[in-house]
Amino acid sequence: MNDPRPTGSTAARPLPGFAEFVCLMAITIGLVALSIDNLLPAFGPIAADFGIEDGNRMQMLIYVFMIAFGLMQIVYGPLADSFGRRPTLIAGLGIYAVGTVMAIFADSYDHLLIARFVQGLGAAAPRVLTMAITRDCFEGREMARVMSFVMMVFIILPVFAPASGSLILALANWHMIFVSTLVLAIAIVCWYLLRMPETLHPEYRHKLSVRRIARDIRTTVTNRQTFGYATVMGMMFACLMAYIGSAQQIFETEVYGLGVWFPLAFGMIAACMSFSSFVNARLVRKLGMHKISHVALFFMTASSLVNVLIAIGFDGKPPLWLFGIGLTMTLFCFSLTMPNFNSLAMEPVGAIAGTASSMIGVYSTLIGVIAGGIIGQQFDGTVIPLLGGYFCLGVIAIVIVGITERGKFCQATH
Repeated sequence: MNDPRPTGSTAARPLPGFAEFVCLMAITIGLVALSIDNLLPAFGPIAADFGIEDGNRMQMLIYVFMIAFGLMQIVYGPLADSFGRRPTLIAGLGIYAVGTVMAIFADSYDHLLIARFVQGLGAAAPRVLTMAITRDCFEGREMARVMSFVMMVFIILPVFAPASGSLILALANWHMIFVSTLVLAIAIVCWYLLRMPETLHPEYRHKLSVRRIARDIRTTVTNRQTFGYATVMGMMFACLMAYIGSAQQIFETEVYGLGVWFPLAFGMIAACMSFSSFVNARLVRKLGMHKISHVALFFMTASSLVNVLIAIGFDGKPPLWLFGIGLTMTLFCFSLTMPNFNSLAMEPVGAIAGTASSMIGVYSTLIGVIAGGIIGQQFDGTVIPLLGGYFCLGVIAIVIVGITERGKFCQATH
């Protein structure tokens, strides 16, 4: 493995070694995952504290966070291209910390939703800056390889997140879950200050201007490859949002009633997703991003159709082991698509990586939150809405990839 080195870097000190670089990127973007997943076991206690009886309404703790997360990304990219990656990231983490403190002291469900919105505004910075920093240092298949390792570590965090949330609930109350993420945000800031230099090359630094931002956005959205794969990323992100929004109701309470065993089921599926990212990292340089992501997308869609038919045969409640195997296969394929689609979207826009990452992030996140939220809100006590949603999203994604690649799958056409 080669150490990451940005071409022409003017950093006062070298970048961390490869392993530390990957871990830092993964934990930085992993803060977003932890902010969602370790709160899932607390839905019950939060509902009890604030008198919320509708389980679907608790999903708003996820979707409000993600809406703010999606909208704010358009701000951080231009700032990062003008002022640098490090100061922009640290400012975003500061906003995240403010929202977290608000959540700790929230005295009503509405106040907690406001706090989650502010948290989401800050959490957008890690997403945008992780992509931009990685793009500063890598391109093409190498970027896909690094992003696969980042995603592997990133997905490991949700393996333990619900369990850590449950442990915190066993020892204290749900407010302490927010305390734990606040501590992690502070630790990330310290890590960047001590170890990570600025990676933005001087020739890519732009003055902050509305005209320049509009030009870069236009460049991003008019690039066929970037816009096409950003749209497909939105479809895939909707799969993840629908799953996260419904997971607590499916596993813990209404369908399978696992109770305290919910974190184990959630973690086992997340572990398989992490292994999928590892497989992608090992294969992407040999097989390429197109072939792996396109084949995985077809398999994901096909497995979703099989899962739907099985679920219908069991009146929407297949045996846990059967549902778990089918869902794991689908999400295994999902994890082979995301890092590659992201790299394909970013590949043509390296000179405007910050703004491009922002625009891609806003667009794909909002598609994911809206489509995933619609699927999540259809939960009816069975797994059919989730699995049916996966199949529909997969079909739409295949059509979009076909349009983007002019009907040529599994090969680079750009």
